[in-house]
Amino acid sequence: SHAAGVLVDAEPLQREPANPAPIAHGDYQLTPLADFDIEARVLSRENYSIDDGSDLSPTDLALGWKRMSDSAVIEQLEISQSVRFFSYRWSRQPPIPLPEIERSAANMHMIPADAGVARELAKVRQGALVHLRGQLVEARRSDGFQWRSSLTREDTGAGACELFLVASIERL
Repeated sequence: SHAAGVLVDAEPLQREPANPAPIAHGDYQLTPLADFDIEARVLSRENYSIDDGSDLSPTDLALGWKRMSDSAVIEQLEISQSVRFFSYRWSRQPPIPLPEIERSAANMHMIPADAGVARELAKVRQGALVHLRGQLVEARRSDGFQWRSSLTREDTGAGACELFLVASIERL
């Protein structure tokens, strides 16, 4: 458990991909949309094994930064994940303004770049502080399946999640 106070003060960093060339990843072709670097607190974690994209992204992490990394804020929220969505509730009023919650937290579909990253992702638990680097991507499979990352932290609802090819992970 962490004391009250902002634990991650930085916003996620996103920029044009240094290498936009498609990446073969198992049965998928991944198209880099942006290079992505984030330090965050894990608000929740959910593993998937039977949905259409679980072979590509077996884990979702709900991540928070800025005041959404503060225990005093998080403790006033009921946070959950289900069917690739992240949700939060509060009892009387939100602990911080709702637009700030929406801009400072996101559900991210994790694609491990290799077996080492997959092992490290498997160890990540709710409450952990992590530093993740990689790329936001669009995934396509030969059967027509497509999955595209959001490219903004301003959106909510269907299509607002990041599809994140994680090249490195560090627990802080």
